[in-house]
Amino acid sequence: MSKPGPAAPTAVKTVQIAILGTGMGGLCMAAQLRRAGIDSFVMIEKAGEIGGTWRDNIYPGSGCDVPSHLYSFSFEPKVDWSRKFALQPEILDYMKQVARKYGLRPFIRFNTEVAEARFDEAERLWRIRTTTGEEITANVVVSGTGQLNRPAYPKIAGLETFAGKAFHSARWDYDVDLTDKNVAVIGNGASAIQFVPEIAPKAKKLTIFQRSANWIVPKPDRPYTEFEKRMFRRFPWLVKLHRYQIYLTLERNFLAFIQGSFFGKLFERASRKEIETHVKDPALAKKLTPDYPAGCKRILLSNDWFPTMARPNVDVETSHIAKVTPEGLVTEDGVTHKADVIIYSTGFETTTFLAPMKIVGRGGRDLNEVWAKGAEAHRGVAVAGFPNFFILYGPNTNLGHNSIIFMLECQVNYILQCIEALRSPKVKSIEVRKEAEDAFNRELQEDMQRTVWAAGCSSWYKTAEGKVTNNWSTFTMRYWWQMRHPDFAEYALGA
Repeated sequence: MSKPGPAAPTAVKTVQIAILGTGMGGLCMAAQLRRAGIDSFVMIEKAGEIGGTWRDNIYPGSGCDVPSHLYSFSFEPKVDWSRKFALQPEILDYMKQVARKYGLRPFIRFNTEVAEARFDEAERLWRIRTTTGEEITANVVVSGTGQLNRPAYPKIAGLETFAGKAFHSARWDYDVDLTDKNVAVIGNGASAIQFVPEIAPKAKKLTIFQRSANWIVPKPDRPYTEFEKRMFRRFPWLVKLHRYQIYLTLERNFLAFIQGSFFGKLFERASRKEIETHVKDPALAKKLTPDYPAGCKRILLSNDWFPTMARPNVDVETSHIAKVTPEGLVTEDGVTHKADVIIYSTGFETTTFLAPMKIVGRGGRDLNEVWAKGAEAHRGVAVAGFPNFFILYGPNTNLGHNSIIFMLECQVNYILQCIEALRSPKVKSIEVRKEAEDAFNRELQEDMQRTVWAAGCSSWYKTAEGKVTNNWSTFTMRYWWQMRHPDFAEYALGA
């Protein structure tokens, strides 16, 4: 008997705009559409709730390393943030408040995963097929899936043989009790520095398997006082001023990411001082001191990482993992590290962007194939050969020094103006010209060479071949200037 074929597509409806994802980018796009009086859109969400990375990353201590008042929309300020750096529950609650205020939930199709979006050249619209075979057609597709949504798992021999419990930090399993357990944490990045200090007091022994050390500086965090929150409520201009002060402070920090920068040395000095203060063992201090310039990998903020590393029940292992056995992990020096639980703190698949979705543009071009040598887009939002298709938090729009929310608002403003152009009866499609996209990316990659991201260390900012595909190459003020208005001479407008 032959296997049944895929279910026949069932047309749901045609909308003007389809937004993929309900993270910060998708919510920003949808809220601004409603503010502009545009209601013909649908939001497609593979999970059962909004929130993106803030829905998924519920590990102990999960929070943001951008100050709260800047990690929120300028058009929807929150005056009563509990602290300078909000934790995950408060951020997710803020996102739900935005969805409620702008009436977004009726526009969301939950538990709906996109398998493919294909541009119909004859009709000049996108046909979106879900994994259940449903079809949604839209004039415009805006991807809001972001860069940090697909957990990356280590490729280590024998992982499947491990007899204990194992999970990724982005899929935290609260059913696993870590009390008096031997816990192995693979990786020591941005998630690990938040959850490791939370779980270390519970564990019998905690072993951090570190590939390379991080530059970690103090986090200037504290609760906001009731007086401060009362003043923010009474004088909204104070919130704007506070937000602007935070922005300028963070914007200045880009200077630390220029190769050989004096400001970069200041970050290194601050990190070394923290190590000297909290770690008295010279061998451990050496393990925790990076051997690359500050900023080449993400600079991290923490007040309790180094004190945690100095705990008697915490070990930092720098020998590479050779294999995993039912009992634990064996390093290349032949030592077996017994473990009851393995936690993968190995980050995300960041350079593949929209995968595993298949995005097929004009002429049958598959976006994953177009990006095979490294993703790139015009101003991070548009790709030649893919009309009426826009990306939020796309290639080269990540930051090492400021708020992604600022970048998202710049992108949404730009995309809205492109959508307005499409609302004209004379314009059916809008597609960036290849020469404009190429010129933009040549300039961007030339700028990139003066930054520490182009230095020798490996990081999630770049591909295995060394191309930086994730980060913006200079100050965010320049991005804002470029994104104020689309230059329609850079686009082909189809009649």
